[in-house]
Amino acid sequence: MILLDTHVWIWWVQDDPMPGGLRMTIEYGAAEGLAVSAISCWEVSMLVERGRLELAKDLDEWLDLALHPSGVSLIPISPEIAMASARLPGKFHRDPADQIIVATSRICDLPLATCDEKIRAYPYVRLLQGTLIHDR
Repeated sequence: MILLDTHVWIWWVQDDPMPGGLRMTIEYGAAEGLAVSAISCWEVSMLVERGRLELAKDLDEWLDLALHPSGVSLIPISPEIAMASARLPGKFHRDPADQIIVATSRICDLPLATCDEKIRAYPYVRLLQGTLIHDR
């Protein structure tokens, strides 16, 4: 299973172009399943509310379609993930959504598909191997 960062999930669902060979890498790994953290639903909602993201459908409908028909599983924020997000090893930036996504990747032992440079520079998360992203 592959954990999608919020921006990658949006690109995946909307069939938007992705950098490098990311889409092909995700498609190759999708047979084992795709997942997003529950915090990604909040992030999408906030982006829409702030006018930073326009969706082709109403937010409720988009989220429903982005999870169910697309085959993307939702990983809830468990107490273990919540605690791990506050205890990430080394130095990590203070974005709580990114902290939860990284903690989800670590606790669930899932490679993370992201193009976020701050996350990609963090040595304590396993990244999806691909053209622009790689394992650490």
